Amino acid sequence: MRPTGVSESCFSLFSLHSENALFGMGNPLLDISAVVDKDFLDKYGLKPNDQILAEDKHKAMFDEIAKKSKVEYHAGGSTQNSVKIAQWMIQTPHKVATFFGCIGTDHFGEILKQKAEEAHVDARYYQQTQEPTGTCAACITGDNRSLVANLAAANCYNKEKHLDLDGNWELVEKAKVYYIAEAATFAKEQGFEETDDIAEIARRAQSLPKVNKKRQRVVVFTQGKDDTVATIGEKVTMFSVLDIDQNDIVDTNGAGDAFVGGFLSELVQERPLEECIRAGHYAANVIIRRAGCTFPEKPDFP
Repeated sequence: MRPTGVSESCFSLFSLHSENALFGMGNPLLDISAVVDKDFLDKYGLKPNDQILAEDKHKAMFDEIAKKSKVEYHAGGSTQNSVKIAQWMIQTPHKVATFFGCIGTDHFGEILKQKAEEAHVDARYYQQTQEPTGTCAACITGDNRSLVANLAAANCYNKEKHLDLDGNWELVEKAKVYYIAEAATFAKEQGFEETDDIAEIARRAQSLPKVNKKRQRVVVFTQGKDDTVATIGEKVTMFSVLDIDQNDIVDTNGAGDAFVGGFLSELVQERPLEECIRAGHYAANVIIRRAGCTFPEKPDFP
């Protein structure tokens, strides 16, 4: 049976031990960050602090911003961020995380492969020639960041030409944890429209049909600054997030991805749910103090 997953932070949990034990699949983006001026924003009709999908008028912007001084590149996209952070929390061995997604056969694609390798993630991209590599431009003006995402190749993944190949499917079967973060409307898709109570949605998600009866499903939902909700069996537990001075918050865009990465990383030691969530809160707390989904060289997590 092919694995599936849901998000923001709802996933199946097993044990994580070795290379390729964590499998992620999603939309890979090359994050391109650079300081720009007001004229640049005006040229492309951007607001100083916004988050939008690219339109045709924005297409030339990605090459232009890449030519700015002090450009920073990072492997991005929600799922790729999460497995990247998990690998950062784990440190060694390298390539605990496998990532599948689609990129183009272009310069940005080569940079993305390089950045994934630097993050020690085993990225196995499907490359095609129809669309360029997906990108997300972070246009920085002072304390503001205007984000423009162009999914492009990320929308061109071909299951038959990549996932179903024997060598790639072996990596899927090798994994113990699967995470896919592209199903933000999970409750609606499952017919839970009559309730907006997060604890009730978590409870219902936990009781959905399950093929493997040997392992109990764990469901976790994050709620930003509000309590994290988790269920095991019939029990619903609320976990408080870490306190942080609002003046210390730089960028909250990667907080959800960071929580997932931190959570998954604790499975290496087969820690209990409480420790996994504590690691998730720690990782999110680190990331929101920095611009973009970036982190220091090593975590300071006991």
